Amino acid sequence: MIPIFQKARLWAILLLAILAPATLSAAPFAAYVIDARTGQPIYRQNEDTRLHPASLTKMMTLYMAFTAVERGQVRLDSQFPVSSNAASEPPSKLGLRAGQRIELRYLIRAAAIKSANDAATTIGEGLAGSEEAFARQMTQMARALGMRNTNFRNAHGLTQEGHYSTAHDMTILGRRLFYDFPQYYNIFSRRSADAGIAQVASTNKRFLDSYQGADGIKTGYTRAAGFNLTASAQRGNKRLVATVLGGTSTAHRNQVMAQLLDAGFNRVPNRVREVRPEAPNLLAQRVVRRAQVEPSVAATQPDPQRLVLSASAPPVRVSRSAAASTAAIAQAPAAPVPAEPEATGGLSLAASARPASRPGTAVAAAPAVSEAAPQSASLAAPVLSQSVRPARAPRSRSASTAATLTNAAAEPAAVTRAVAEAMPQDGGASLSLLESPAPKPRSETVILAAMGEGDVAEPEALEIVSRAANSGRGWGVTLGMFKSKTEAERLLLRSALQDGAILNGAARHVADTKRGFQPSFANLTKANAQLVCERFASRSQECSVVGQ
Repeated sequence: MIPIFQKARLWAILLLAILAPATLSAAPFAAYVIDARTGQPIYRQNEDTRLHPASLTKMMTLYMAFTAVERGQVRLDSQFPVSSNAASEPPSKLGLRAGQRIELRYLIRAAAIKSANDAATTIGEGLAGSEEAFARQMTQMARALGMRNTNFRNAHGLTQEGHYSTAHDMTILGRRLFYDFPQYYNIFSRRSADAGIAQVASTNKRFLDSYQGADGIKTGYTRAAGFNLTASAQRGNKRLVATVLGGTSTAHRNQVMAQLLDAGFNRVPNRVREVRPEAPNLLAQRVVRRAQVEPSVAATQPDPQRLVLSASAPPVRVSRSAAASTAAIAQAPAAPVPAEPEATGGLSLAASARPASRPGTAVAAAPAVSEAAPQSASLAAPVLSQSVRPARAPRSRSASTAATLTNAAAEPAAVTRAVAEAMPQDGGASLSLLESPAPKPRSETVILAAMGEGDVAEPEALEIVSRAANSGRGWGVTLGMFKSKTEAERLLLRSALQDGAILNGAARHVADTKRGFQPSFANLTKANAQLVCERFASRSQECSVVGQ
């Protein structure tokens, strides 16, 4: 008979033999918990160890899809084609067929709730053209969000070389989904949804049903990664986001997550100053293209026929005899202007006659031309010295008047007679400037307006119309029916935070009706009410415009 202690030892050895392979093959464990309101860490264990994220990858896939919708690149009802690569992805999958087209809203539901790999691949290929290009965009977005130890190679999270992340980075991404896209965040708390071609159930249903306040976010599992979970939960004013990587089973993973969240809620204060994450620091890559031009002989060697300054002809010098004659002419009395230049040669500039002075101005002797003038550095000197002086244009209507003005430089009376003779006579009245009558003085009377018989009547009385301060804001919107007042108020708050520019000054109200609780916004303009409903319609939210 075997003693009792020996039996206990045998059972221990047998149990160790059974559990040893599972322990040796289990993925490394990591955990990270933060206060979602501030981003401050509460608990950490191997938080920066690079591990396989499995289907937690789809959180970034969905983040990229939400970003594209908000930027207007795609719409929720955009039709995405299904490639053979996406249709051949292993389970979990929605069951898409190659060549099929499906709306983006259904792909998002399938990827978020069922964790469908074919839906995630279709999203990536539809947004970036290929899964490889989409994976590069996902990695760039991860860097912009502060995820320093993450690298993506696909959109679904199946094990692949170089595809890794950490518990810290996945927790940061979960917090980003809550703050950056509150209008889509409720999809992570759904237990089931219509994915277009099938009704899908949530892979996180157990944890959502078992833990109080849990509202997401994503599960993941592969043999290399183990059982992973990024969860978010709220109790009162407190909200926590946590990640567990490397769980040994679904039950073990959920149990560890519940313990971490319970401990976190007990440690964080009830009220803190909320610190929202900043906008992603996206860096645009600038590509500069340079033209490749083959060098030519003309560009690398000097042109032997090109004229250079040292080979140009020197300027023509003027002889000293010409300069002396110019000085003599300048000192001589004014001579009458010659009639026409000779045909054999024109008059040079140096030998031209000095123009006549204005009437009443004494004629001063012109200074002699310096002998150094011909040696000027001006290149135009040779040309000017040989130019022909142009003929003067007549200054009056008759040649006789011009001659009189020229010869009567010192006689003002002669100038007056010449002007009078040149002007036409009208009835014996002179139109010359000196004999014209003085203008009449300007009247000091100011005429404000000319009033006829029709202006004598009294003006009509003005009608003063007063309007209320909120004139034109008698419109509003209703947002469907909800089972609980809390859910309706949450929708109003989320909408006010998201569309604050349009809903500025709007009044929020939840009506308790027989059919349920109806949230609404009031005190809107008609244009803003219609715009609000259009935005809610793009998010698949029922909305109706009510007003005047």
